[in-house]
Amino acid sequence: MSRILVIVQNLPVPFDRRVWLECQALVSAGHGVAVVCPKGDGDPGYQVVDGVELFKYRPYAPGGSTLGFVTEYVYSFAATAWLTLRARRSGRFAAVQACNPPDIFWPIALLLTALDRTIFVFDHHDLCPELYESRFPGGPRLPYRALRALERRTHRTARHVIATNDSYRDIAIQRSGKSPADVTVVRTGPDPDRLLRGAARPELRRGRRYLAAYIGVMGPQDGVDIVVRAARVVVHELRRDDIAFTLIGSGDCLDDLLALRDRLGLGGYVEFTGRAPDWLVAQIMSTADVGLSPDPKNPLNDVSTMNKTMEYMAFQLPVVAFDLHETRISAAAAAVYVTPNDVGAYARAIVDLIDDEPRRAQLAKAGRVRVEQELAWSHQRQAYLDVYERLLGNERARQRTEQTCAG
Repeated sequence: MSRILVIVQNLPVPFDRRVWLECQALVSAGHGVAVVCPKGDGDPGYQVVDGVELFKYRPYAPGGSTLGFVTEYVYSFAATAWLTLRARRSGRFAAVQACNPPDIFWPIALLLTALDRTIFVFDHHDLCPELYESRFPGGPRLPYRALRALERRTHRTARHVIATNDSYRDIAIQRSGKSPADVTVVRTGPDPDRLLRGAARPELRRGRRYLAAYIGVMGPQDGVDIVVRAARVVVHELRRDDIAFTLIGSGDCLDDLLALRDRLGLGGYVEFTGRAPDWLVAQIMSTADVGLSPDPKNPLNDVSTMNKTMEYMAFQLPVVAFDLHETRISAAAAAVYVTPNDVGAYARAIVDLIDDEPRRAQLAKAGRVRVEQELAWSHQRQAYLDVYERLLGNERARQRTEQTCAG
């Protein structure tokens, strides 16, 4: 049985759905899996969940400035390196998979390669240079150039790159010079058996007739402020008092978003739940009438796959989204597409879709069918496992050859 180490920095596991599905796929294929990641609220430093060893460190996020990110990443790197060595006490790792952001873990992979001939696999979740541009538009170019260098070094150090979509695959090939044979697309597909629309809970509409829902991270590049500003247009300009908004998730901007909601007089219309347990997410999604994907067009979002969009589709929610390249590829006929970054148009699209029940039903059905037939993790899982089967199989063959030659 091969041991595989998975490194994650930006989310705890199993809260990171993509990484957890990957871990479960590896376990089901007979591999031993250890994960190094930050703690969530109340998490222990070590636990075993469904056959996966979880080594966790206390997260440290001093702020959203450039210096704050550097400090956070230095701390995370040190904590990850320490827990990696601790996890290695139980035996060598045949492979290490680093998930970004950030693109800083290739030195740990090089160390493991030197010690144990560990194979480095890079699971490319986000474009860090574009993330910087989107969070700090017009900011200094030195951090951007440094992030490009880290991305290139990570790509080139990795034996194989797993990309979440074809846009990311093209970047690995064209920007970092990876061979096309060394880059595999594995989309972040939802699990339709788990994300399944159930009975509506009318009380979650808080006395209103309709519910619009958002789920996801609440950072500067995620456009959640657009939802709040669109809600102001819906309520105060379009005079619609029959639509409630529920926003699930957390992030750097949560406090600012709460203040914006109150400043715009939307306390009775817009509710923030924070990070919610799965059962509450399922209830809200099963009650909602539309799902909101307000990601504005920027260097990151236009080429990134939005998990929230596919989760709405799994729950048979029609989607209101800005017209972004990869969002169209994901949602196809399951969404209404709005001119990017136009708050007023976004608000009108919400109302128009709310008022058009036949179209809502049509989009909802199209989304669920697309998830079941194309996007579900079950369609992505084998491509993911094939990467490891090929890499580890080749490594075992190489070791047998070396042993034969030595004999």
